[in-house]
Amino acid sequence: MVAIAETGSFTQAAERVHKTQSAVSMQMKRLEERIGREIFARAGRGVRLTDDGERLLDYARRIVWLQTECLARFAEGDLAGRVRLGLPDDYAERYLPEILARFARAHPRAEVTVVCEPTDMLVARIGSGDLDLAIITEARHRGSIETIRTEALLWVGSGRHRTHAQTPLPLALGRPACVWRAAALAALERVGRPNRILFVSWSSTAVGAAVLAGLAVSVLPESALRPGMRILSPADGFPALPTCRIGLMRPRIPEPMPLADALAAQIRECLDNLGIAAE
Repeated sequence: MVAIAETGSFTQAAERVHKTQSAVSMQMKRLEERIGREIFARAGRGVRLTDDGERLLDYARRIVWLQTECLARFAEGDLAGRVRLGLPDDYAERYLPEILARFARAHPRAEVTVVCEPTDMLVARIGSGDLDLAIITEARHRGSIETIRTEALLWVGSGRHRTHAQTPLPLALGRPACVWRAAALAALERVGRPNRILFVSWSSTAVGAAVLAGLAVSVLPESALRPGMRILSPADGFPALPTCRIGLMRPRIPEPMPLADALAAQIRECLDNLGIAAE
C-alpha cells in the first residue's frame, strides 16, 4: 500500500516490492475487504488514495517502520558502516547531542556523517541519493516523509531589549523560500503591523545572534529557543502562528538499509522523549 501511494501506480509498486501486478491488486482488494472501506480511486492512468486511504497510510507507514525497527534491534550487534544524516541547524543544537550519544552507544562500529543545510537543500540531497535520512521542516514537500514531532512556532525577541516594541518591527528571518518567514509575514500583514526585514540568513545561528543582540525579532519552534530569548505573545501584539511539523525523510529505494533504519528508530525515540528547551 505504501509503495502504491508513493508511486501512484500498481505497476510501479509491484516492481518495487518484487511481486506481480495481479498479486498486488489481490492484496489490496483483501485489505479493502478487511477494513470495509475503499482505499484507492482512479486518477487518470494512475491511482490516488481516498480519504480513508489517507488515514490508513499513516498506520501503514508506522507498521512498516515498526517491523524494520524490530529487525534492526535484533541485528544491532552486527551493524557497522556509514550512515548519512541531514538536518537544518535550527534543530541540530537541540536534537543532535542526544541522538548521536544514544546511537554511538548502541552501534559503536557505525560512522555518522552529518550535513546541516536548509530543508529544501536536504530534500534535494535525499532525491539525489546523497543522504540516507533527513530531519526536515515538513511543509509542501512530497516523498517518504513521516511526521515525528509537532511544535508551536513562536515569535521570539531578546529578553534584555524592547526590540519587539519598535515601529516598524525589525525582523530577522530565513530566505524567501522559508515557510516560517512566509508564516511570519502573513501573520503581521493580517494584523496590519508595519515591519521591515533587517537580517536574512538560512542559518538559525545567525538569526538567533541578531535576536539575542536586540537587533530584531524572529520566529522559531519551541525546541530551538535559547537562553536569553523571550517568547512574544498576543499580549505583546504578536499574532498566533501555525504549528511546525518536523518530519523524517528517506529515499524512495527498495533496498534494505539496516543502519539507516536503526538511526531512524533512534531519532523517533529521542524526539518522542524530548522536552522543550528552557526559555
